[in-house]
Amino acid sequence: MFLRIKSGGVWAIEGFPVDVEVDISNGLPQFSIVGLPDKAINEAKERVRSAIKNSGFQVPIKRITVNLSPSHVKKQGTLYDLPIAMGIVSLSSGIEVPEDMVFLGELSLDGKLKKVKGVLPIVHSLKSRGFRRFAVPKDNAKEGALIDGVEVYGFDSLMEVVDFIRGDVNKKPEEVKFKELCGQAYSFDLSEVYGQNQAKRAIEISCAGMHHILLIGPPGTGKSMLAKRMVTVMPPISIEESLEVTRIYSVAGLLDEENPLITTRPMRQPHYSASDTALVGGGNPPQPGEISLAHRGILFLDELPEFSRKAIEALRQPLEDGFITVSRAGGRATFPAQFLLVAAMNPCPCGNHGNPYKACTCSPLQIKNYQSKVSGPILDRIDLRVWVEPVDKEVLISMKFGESSEEIRKRVMRAVEVQRERFKDRRIKFNSQMSNEEVRRFCVMTDEARSTLGLAVERLHITGRSYIKLLKVARTIADLEGEEKIQSSHIAETLQYRMDDKEPAL
Repeated sequence: MFLRIKSGGVWAIEGFPVDVEVDISNGLPQFSIVGLPDKAINEAKERVRSAIKNSGFQVPIKRITVNLSPSHVKKQGTLYDLPIAMGIVSLSSGIEVPEDMVFLGELSLDGKLKKVKGVLPIVHSLKSRGFRRFAVPKDNAKEGALIDGVEVYGFDSLMEVVDFIRGDVNKKPEEVKFKELCGQAYSFDLSEVYGQNQAKRAIEISCAGMHHILLIGPPGTGKSMLAKRMVTVMPPISIEESLEVTRIYSVAGLLDEENPLITTRPMRQPHYSASDTALVGGGNPPQPGEISLAHRGILFLDELPEFSRKAIEALRQPLEDGFITVSRAGGRATFPAQFLLVAAMNPCPCGNHGNPYKACTCSPLQIKNYQSKVSGPILDRIDLRVWVEPVDKEVLISMKFGESSEEIRKRVMRAVEVQRERFKDRRIKFNSQMSNEEVRRFCVMTDEARSTLGLAVERLHITGRSYIKLLKVARTIADLEGEEKIQSSHIAETLQYRMDDKEPAL
């Protein structure tokens, strides 16, 4: 007796169809699973056997062979428990399983269905292959229902799935209302940071054009507070971006059961002890790292020089390309990584170099060695470098709030709308993503601005990459000011964020 059950698998963040082929034949009692299963799938034999028995069905005392096709592709995870069990129950009890229904889910020993990873990318991928009906654990139902045009049924147990197939249970597909899930509310605001007007201006530019930013200054000046509140002034995440980020979090198993849709731009803050693999992703099978979990959002690296050199240097390629390819013995996996890098650091080991109120206890060699932990190529990829001064006592004592995040976000959104109109026929959305050809086309300067920039290139020995980034930042400033052409003042302001007389090494 042979039966084929439809299921799916995940590689990186892409789903693919899997045929679970179940054959029951005469011979010595044996339960075999083939088709490149991993350890978790091989252990499914005991889970499935107990789940079937405790659900009131019998496991045939015969030779049971399960093949996961395509057999040349590595399968991993526990999501094949349900289709394997359905195949055995169907063949042994005469239940007719629909050929157009996809089954996903892990079984506990008592037959209950448990949440699994990767349901969203599987549903998304299999929909494009013509599948419209999915049976998943109840805790995954809302996640799968985020995809339009499919019927996703959530079940509590194997017995409930069987009753539904028999027609004994009337069950409606899960429905998700995007308006109920969507929303952008924060418990903090940029106005809570006293003073720091120059840093806030740089943050506004950074969020408007998605430019990477580095905040440098003594301890206690508000660098971390500023960075953590940047997400409140970023443009709201779109539905397409939301689903893209949600797919990554689905693969990582980080989705909330009640509200599975990621409705705000992610903010990731790994500890400086994180390895390069934790940042960029890896493992076997490859899993997304922090840079992919920060896709379409912010990756905040506090105490940047304290990260290992290897971890920092691993950011070079994704900062330029917007994706990361992880190569392992089992294959290659590509993860999206279009994130906004926000980094913060002290200027020296004691933190007081350049502090007007406290004396620095570090030697020039110590300062140089500390700053050199962040290499030139990495600094060259950061568009904005801002010195964060200690707040004046008068500002602190007055305790006056500055501009709110909402007011700043309105200006940011105006600049974002200008960019959307500019790039409406292109694959990019922000000024920071422009190619050299697009920079030449859209970064038109006045004669005075061109003269100012030429003088800066001559005196500051600006590299080719820095020159292009200067123009991109200046374009964003011009968009914020509502100017069609880049003015000399825009170039001058941009140069302030590439150098600082207090920090010549940076």
